[in-house]
Amino acid sequence: MCGRFTLRNAEQLPLRFEATAAPEIQAALAPHYNIAPTLPIPIVVERQPGERQIELANWGLTPRRTTGKGFLAFNARAETLTERPLFRGLLPKSRCLIPGDGFIEWAKAGKERDPFYFGLDGGGLFAFAGLLDRWIDADGQPHAACAIITTAPNDLVGRIHDRMPVILPRADEASWLDPQVTAPGELLPLLAPYPGGAMTTWPLSRAINSSRTDAPELLQPIG
Repeated sequence: MCGRFTLRNAEQLPLRFEATAAPEIQAALAPHYNIAPTLPIPIVVERQPGERQIELANWGLTPRRTTGKGFLAFNARAETLTERPLFRGLLPKSRCLIPGDGFIEWAKAGKERDPFYFGLDGGGLFAFAGLLDRWIDADGQPHAACAIITTAPNDLVGRIHDRMPVILPRADEASWLDPQVTAPGELLPLLAPYPGGAMTTWPLSRAINSSRTDAPELLQPIG
């Protein structure tokens, strides 16, 4: 599961992902240190080959495409993407990059949970593999929602949790976005665990457990 992530350098998204953003989207690109499901988050899409755009989507899919009602799927397991009705129609035709620079997982400590930060060695932005759903509701209002794909953990994350989000190597981002790539046989091999040797981790304060908190000091190492 991946239920929290960070995006500390959101203003760098257009340059890092070679994407354009409408003025109102650019104005909304602010740093966040504790992003939780249901929040609107920036995503990168490619509607035409070679034309990347930054848009906003709510983090979490619902089977009935409701606005805040019913089961919220903020993660999608890579192993069952072609089986679950909620995801299998999105995989071939509606994928996105979900930018981030870290994510949080929790280790059980008795009745408590201790949070740990995970990111790339050296820091920097990366892309989670995402699925995107767009629809128009009964009142004619457009909606967009997304989910982060998860996979088996690498050796580093596996010390803490039995799942991790799919971080796409930079060389694979174009293939994941390419609307002409639709076959599961081409897409599923991209959803492998990111190498643990290229990542770093440290323990965090339990203050980050509350989704209402969002401040730089939440990411300071403890211990």
